[in-house]
Amino acid sequence: MAVIGAYFWLRPRSVHLPEAYVSERSAILWSSLAQVRQPMATLHYGQRVTVLVRRGEQVHVRTRQGVTGWLDAHLLVEPALWERSAQLLAQARSMPAQARGHTKVVSNLRIDPGRAAARIYQLNRGTGVEVLSRTVAEWYTPGDDSQAPKESGEELKPRREDWLLVRGFASSAAGPGGLGGGAARGEESPGSARPEESVEVAGWVLGRFVELDPPGPIHDYASSSGLRAVAWLELNRVPDGAGEKPQYLTAGVRGSEGQACDFTLIRVYTWGARHKRYETAYIESGLCGRLPIRAAKAANGEPEFHFSAVGKTGFEERLYRMRQNVVRRVRESQESSAKTPHESR
Repeated sequence: MAVIGAYFWLRPRSVHLPEAYVSERSAILWSSLAQVRQPMATLHYGQRVTVLVRRGEQVHVRTRQGVTGWLDAHLLVEPALWERSAQLLAQARSMPAQARGHTKVVSNLRIDPGRAAARIYQLNRGTGVEVLSRTVAEWYTPGDDSQAPKESGEELKPRREDWLLVRGFASSAAGPGGLGGGAARGEESPGSARPEESVEVAGWVLGRFVELDPPGPIHDYASSSGLRAVAWLELNRVPDGAGEKPQYLTAGVRGSEGQACDFTLIRVYTWGARHKRYETAYIESGLCGRLPIRAAKAANGEPEFHFSAVGKTGFEERLYRMRQNVVRRVRESQESSAKTPHESR
């Protein structure tokens, strides 16, 4: 019994090694840290590896296929952060797109809005994205002297920056503007991508790094009126000769970034078959609206849209309905009277 007990006490125990996920489009696994080295494998976004050794900013890892090699530690994310990114992607998939655009520069996707938040991916320049939401985060520029306010008695004011929650792809295979048919995250390695695949990603990106690409009519009208379009939705389509023309709702704001409201003005553009051009069917300003805006069909098939905005007693839901080319706000009293016939006394 003593021999058996000693065996179980001294037997080799399995050691739990940390795991991580590749957070870049591709990463080369090198044979060593020497200047003369050989590439052992090319890893792709979402592949899971086991971390064997870490030396400074370099890690020695083993792939699921048993290949070992070295790569930069900043190319990996820890499982906890990877799980949060999966949850954020699931949330993003359930949200309606508010606008479409592309990255103007190489842009970091972050798990939360703000420059200090953890990076989960890096989008190439010209990558197509869908904008889902917006918020504001504060940032002190590197040139700010934190001691100056104390000496002068003035309060240091941070810079307020727009951050956009976007949905895109983890590989360039989809190309700029390509936003369809992404592969689903696998069970064993969520989001792992072979070179020929495009895998969906979602995260927060600095707003001024994204160039929005509104449809021609919205772009032209917004430019001529000094409006900065932040969202647009197609309400319906109307016949025009041999084809159909979309009719749009757009939301915008005037001024620079960092504003408290996501948008302050909405417009509905309808197609005028007689003059063969888009016309403003409805406009409302003085709003303090919040994204997202959601479009749907009423019970009678008429287009409608709704969003949250600041009212007299806080945030309230505002519903609008479109009948032919006429758009009106539907209030709760109108909804109730439509559902319950009025009884005369």
